[in-house]
Amino acid sequence: MSNAEQDAIDSLLVSLQKPNVHQGAWESDELLQVLPAALYMTDAAGRITFYNEAAAQLWGCRPTLGTAAFCGSWKLYWPDGTPLPHAECPMALALKERRPIRGMEAVAERPDGTRVPFIPYPTPLFDASGALVGAVNMLVDITERRETEQRLRESEARCRAIAAIVESSDDAIVSKDLNSIIKSWNQGAERLFGYSAEEAIGKSVTMLIPPDRQDEEPAILARIRRGERVEHYESVRQRKDGSTIDISLTISPIRDKDGKIVGASKIARDISFRKRAEEQQRLIFREMDHRIKNLFAVAGGVVTMSARSAKTAEELASVVRDRLVSLAKANDLTLKLTADGTHRTQQSTLLHTLIRTILSPYDGGTDKGGARVAISGPDIPIAGDGVTGFALLLHEFATNAAKYGALSTQSGSINIACSENTDQFAVTWTERGGPPVDRQAEVEGFGTLLARATVQSQFGGVIAWDWNPAGLTIDLSFPKDRVVTHP
Repeated sequence: MSNAEQDAIDSLLVSLQKPNVHQGAWESDELLQVLPAALYMTDAAGRITFYNEAAAQLWGCRPTLGTAAFCGSWKLYWPDGTPLPHAECPMALALKERRPIRGMEAVAERPDGTRVPFIPYPTPLFDASGALVGAVNMLVDITERRETEQRLRESEARCRAIAAIVESSDDAIVSKDLNSIIKSWNQGAERLFGYSAEEAIGKSVTMLIPPDRQDEEPAILARIRRGERVEHYESVRQRKDGSTIDISLTISPIRDKDGKIVGASKIARDISFRKRAEEQQRLIFREMDHRIKNLFAVAGGVVTMSARSAKTAEELASVVRDRLVSLAKANDLTLKLTADGTHRTQQSTLLHTLIRTILSPYDGGTDKGGARVAISGPDIPIAGDGVTGFALLLHEFATNAAKYGALSTQSGSINIACSENTDQFAVTWTERGGPPVDRQAEVEGFGTLLARATVQSQFGGVIAWDWNPAGLTIDLSFPKDRVVTHP
């Protein structure tokens, strides 16, 4: 309550203390009845001698004059909900201490159970000789004020909750004005872009936009000025260190209290992982297409090689079947079924074992009687997550050899030599006896790109192809700690 309102109430209560010398009584009851404020009087003992209609409305009842004491409400409570005996209420205190009571609050409960918070203004009344003759009390209903305060507290709590959500969000949440000047900057923005709030606020948001995308900001602002919301706009932004990041933007207009658009809020989400996943998925689809084509080529090669030595249809069928079974075993070696047979899991194996299994469909001996595949040098155990990668590499090498290299002729052979030092392991794949190699392909095929990517990203190694006329040589080396199973 303002000081002006307090002074007005005090002036009214003082005026009520003036006796009517013509009638020897207090001011007319009719005047007090029409007052909009709840007002009542008691005698010196606290018994209610008068109350107006506003007081009856506040109490929700009409107490018996001369019987009800100190306050006409059915029940009283302190603001915290603690029961307040009538004999201890502010009116009783004013009579007991013979002084006005100010600055207290109480709650009146009506007979129907509703509660009304109010501020009392009890003031003792004295006669001309200074003797206490009673008291007058004005009750100011503060229900509306309490509701307003509650709404304000709830609004503030919501604002704090929203602010906490914004500040703790993993997404970058930024606001800017219509001149692209940054006005707010949460911790998510700090993590995503590398700038602190102190570095970003007050600067143009264009500092985050790469030079080749500067035309995006004017287009976005034009849409914001039209009141449009921009959702899931994918773009690229630049961090403080100069690196770029794929993001998805949601941009909404910010309006003032009059509804005028004064800026925009931006939510930027890092979608780099999703982009990488999409790229990996595209690579997998290309790999799948490549592998399927290779499977057909392998099957054709198996039939062709088997037909060269088979003398009857039954013998051809038997040889083809055996070689296809060997291919299936190679697949089983890289991915093992779980005990319940529901899905496959990776398992460890020895490198030489993996090589023999992958190449077993082709290792039927040359037309000169020698083995088609020779493996030499040290062996290493390959960790479970590396088995599939090596199997893909070896399968790629074998497939190409069967289509174009040493395994495409009956006299061709492959020598696989392994070597190692303290930290590195090397594998050299050498083909001999196949068709003459004219030259290296000018453009690397997908299989070559896939092999290079597998060696570099999965094993941290290097791979090189040497297309010499005598036959292809592939040199592969990698750190042992990226591949070898650790006990």
